[in-house]
Amino acid sequence: MMDTLRAAKFLVKAPLILAFLLVINLLTSPGHWWVQWPALGLGIAWLLSLFRVLRAVVLAGGLAALAAILMRRRA
Repeated sequence: MMDTLRAAKFLVKAPLILAFLLVINLLTSPGHWWVQWPALGLGIAWLLSLFRVLRAVVLAGGLAALAAILMRRRA
């Protein structure tokens, strides 16, 4: 559960970190785009976090649907 929450937080933090690095890149060396390498690493980590969060959402939705079906059968 904590891993999923951490992954959800990272989905917000990573673009902010990347924007900060982009500003630093523009201010320090506008002709050389070194920010592309951190962007690649953050992008891969961001996708993995997105898949982790989506997996948890799908699992929770499936459990909610199963509970609704079971409750409907009881009534």
